[in-house]
Amino acid sequence: MGKPRQLSLFSTDDETPSNESAPIIETPPLRPTATLAAAINAYRDYMLRKKFSQHTIKAFTSDLRLLMRYLGKTTPINTIRTAHLKQFLTWLREERGVPCSPKSYQRRITTLKSFFKWLHDEGILPTDPAAPIIHQRAATPLPEILYDDEIERILAVARRRRFDPDTPDARPYLLFTLLLKTGIKKGECANIKLTDIDTSHADAPELYVRYKDPRHAHKERKLALPRDFAEVLREYLAQYEPDEHLFECTPRNLEYVLQGLAEEAGVVKGCSFAMLRMTCAVRDWQAGMPPERLRRKLGLSEITWRETEPKIAILAERGL
Repeated sequence: MGKPRQLSLFSTDDETPSNESAPIIETPPLRPTATLAAAINAYRDYMLRKKFSQHTIKAFTSDLRLLMRYLGKTTPINTIRTAHLKQFLTWLREERGVPCSPKSYQRRITTLKSFFKWLHDEGILPTDPAAPIIHQRAATPLPEILYDDEIERILAVARRRRFDPDTPDARPYLLFTLLLKTGIKKGECANIKLTDIDTSHADAPELYVRYKDPRHAHKERKLALPRDFAEVLREYLAQYEPDEHLFECTPRNLEYVLQGLAEEAGVVKGCSFAMLRMTCAVRDWQAGMPPERLRRKLGLSEITWRETEPKIAILAERGL
């Protein structure tokens, strides 16, 4: 079982999945004695029916093709044991002869767990051979955040631009305070429509984060905006006159605005969407926001939160 074999079912390029976007073909019910190749095809059809993202389908298909290369495409799925999967993972890390980054390695463990859990949940396999495999995420450095003194320096620059007697510009202040308060992602910020902002209560304005794709409906949420947002918004609208979206420019332009604030304020580390998102999370954590409420505010899944929460806690302990 340990010797890699050449496949003909898929392309021979290990990193280039084939035919992930092909139409769904109704496959016959799988039996415990089905071949690994048949099971992988059936799982691919399942992912298509469930509308997994194309990125996920490509990645999982590529990973499972490697498993098929290692075990053999005709291997009956009911003969695959935990030991075989551990040997496969060792082969990926040490024997394959192709670099396997920590991120790719962890994703491949996720693929194995998802694939064999599906086989078990469908009643095809009586036990899940991937269940005992420990899924330890690759260690990543703590993200950068802004500290209180850096925030005040950037706010001072943003205020100067807002109240410049010759060329007042409210956009830098509006953008910076919006991100610092809400912690929204770059894509969410770029997609804000004017109709998503509720300033009917001037002292308690709110933002509705919306998604077009129904698969992301769980990320939709209502967030409090800075207290002075309604006033700053009026200034900004008079200056820029947007038609539909709050920011009718590219996300890259908004990145330049943030970076320009940091440079003028002398904040060497810079300022970015990701930095402000994590800074917002740390500030909320320090203010006593319950973890589950913070998870929902950030629009994170429970799986992603398990990785993110410890980082927020560590950064919060260090202080701002």
